[in-house]
Amino acid sequence: MSQKQADKKRPDESFGITVSKDENFPQWYQEVVLKSEMVEYYQEISGFFILRPLSMFIWNQIKQWFQERLDEMDVEEASFPTFLSAKSIEKEKDHVEGFAPELAWVTKAGSKELETPIAVRPTSEAIIYPYYSKWLRSHRDLPLRLNQWNSVIRWEAKQTTPFLRTREFLWQEGHTAHLTEEDAGKEVREILELYAQIYEHLLAVPVVRGRKTEHEKFAGAYYTTTVEGYIPANGRGIQGATSHCLGQNFSKIFDISVEDPTGNGHIHVWQNSWAFSSRVLGVMVMIHGDDKGLVLPPRVAQIQTVIVPVGVKKSTSPEEKQIFFGQIEGIAKKLKLAGVRVWIDDRDGYTPAWKFNAWELKGVPLRIEFGPRDAAGGVISYCRRDNSEKGTIPIDNISAEIPELLEAIQKSMYDRADASYRQHRIQVWKWEDVLPALDEKNVLLIPFCLEKHCEEKIKELTTRQDDTSHIPEERRPPTMGMKSLCIPFEQPGGSGHSTKCLRPECGKMALKWTMFGRSY
Repeated sequence: MSQKQADKKRPDESFGITVSKDENFPQWYQEVVLKSEMVEYYQEISGFFILRPLSMFIWNQIKQWFQERLDEMDVEEASFPTFLSAKSIEKEKDHVEGFAPELAWVTKAGSKELETPIAVRPTSEAIIYPYYSKWLRSHRDLPLRLNQWNSVIRWEAKQTTPFLRTREFLWQEGHTAHLTEEDAGKEVREILELYAQIYEHLLAVPVVRGRKTEHEKFAGAYYTTTVEGYIPANGRGIQGATSHCLGQNFSKIFDISVEDPTGNGHIHVWQNSWAFSSRVLGVMVMIHGDDKGLVLPPRVAQIQTVIVPVGVKKSTSPEEKQIFFGQIEGIAKKLKLAGVRVWIDDRDGYTPAWKFNAWELKGVPLRIEFGPRDAAGGVISYCRRDNSEKGTIPIDNISAEIPELLEAIQKSMYDRADASYRQHRIQVWKWEDVLPALDEKNVLLIPFCLEKHCEEKIKELTTRQDDTSHIPEERRPPTMGMKSLCIPFEQPGGSGHSTKCLRPECGKMALKWTMFGRSY
């Protein structure tokens, strides 16, 4: 193959990661998710991606964990149609307005033009709530708590990126109705904590729990709570999941009311909605991946331990091979009985070194190397994916020690990510320190008045206006301004009442410490 032909190859057509995470983060990310076989581009229509078995396994691990906890909370599963009528959109126009540029419309069925076009759902409030109005009559019907697992379509006009910005994505969306604000508020926080645990317990990703500002809350919500992550490679914040108290806004629009238990007519119910999406997979990849490829947290890894036979030579007799591979099968059986997801890579035609690189690319948490010397010594040799640490374990002890080692890897991955987030989550007291702190890849905690106008001005003032077109794209300094990420529930150094809003021209007293940053 000529060099010219090689240059034309797609990134996923060559083995291994060809760029550094630090030097070209966007290309690194694209290569990792493609070459690790998490996704494939859907060639027929731009902006769509195929989620391959590795991605679906991780998604289903998350789904199973979350669904078990919803079952404990007596949240029931339902499924609503994919299509949204123009009439529903008109009824809910203020809410849907934010999705309007991303709505995908169906105008024909076969060769027949539809009398009224129908939209593919970008979210499901307008589909679900007319039926809540029908089903709810008495306070005894409450709470009504339904969840559905589905995909949605949002026709992104911007450049799409696997998991992070796609025209179709997987998600769950819960929609619930309650008698009182107190009942609704209790659920909002319970669900938000489950979202935080998905990130921290399963994906080893630290998040900050908080409330969105009025400017950033979900359209139509009474208030929005959120878990916010941080991507060390570029210093950006990223929204992980949201749990909204909708108040009585939608119940008034859709006339969802019940008989007042005090006998005073009817009252509109209090509603919540909450959702997370397959974006979680992209967050996990960006935080833990390295220049070799994926680094998967053991709790969600499809293969937690791979066994690679080594030291088998052409001179090894068939009888010796049979005994040797029988020992490997025995090791794998013991690990499976201990609850470890294990795979033996006994493929012919590939060297052990090639296999090592291949499994590192796919992020398998633990590699066991087993050869005749190990067999003679009654041990297995291992290598951790997260830090390349090597060691040996007696074969008799693997049922106990391998699961413990996988848990140690899980904890180490979280601790490393948490330390990075804490190091780059800093308080800023002076306006002149804002841009330098952002350029050092930090998210900022600033005293803030919570005013929408002030928030818009802060974004405007932190947006770079200078021309950087002469600088190669991968080396350009960020031009985007910072936006509010959340008002953390855990307020550093008090509430912020003792000082003024950080923006010099504002002059108002700060109400809360608010986390700002460049973000996805």
